[in-house]
Amino acid sequence: MRNFAKEFKEFILRGNVMDMAVGVIIGAAFGNIVTALTNDVINPLINGIGGAEVAGKLKIYGGQYINWGDFLTSIINFIIMAFVLFTLLKVVNKIMSIGKKKEEEKQVPTGPTETELLEQILNELKNK
Repeated sequence: MRNFAKEFKEFILRGNVMDMAVGVIIGAAFGNIVTALTNDVINPLINGIGGAEVAGKLKIYGGQYINWGDFLTSIINFIIMAFVLFTLLKVVNKIMSIGKKKEEEKQVPTGPTETELLEQILNELKNK
């Protein structure tokens, strides 16, 4: 049981777990912002331009409703969040690739490789 507790403690204290927790919290807050943008800005614009009620309901049997307006709002939220995440990942990948290119330029070999040197030594020994 102590080994399990020790492994769990190491898992929790790893940097990537903490980063993930921060990401989830920020993601939830960002989701609220996107929902507010959709409900308070985009939906009224759709209502004003097209005259359609985004918060619409479709009555079906037994007094039940299909909330197609809520579904449409969720789709809009998803598209906005997917676009922002896509853009964010493109920027992060671009920044990461800039650092890698500089490292690759620094690691350019200036002379023969170890294998080439060993082959040269072997050839010299064969010639003698």
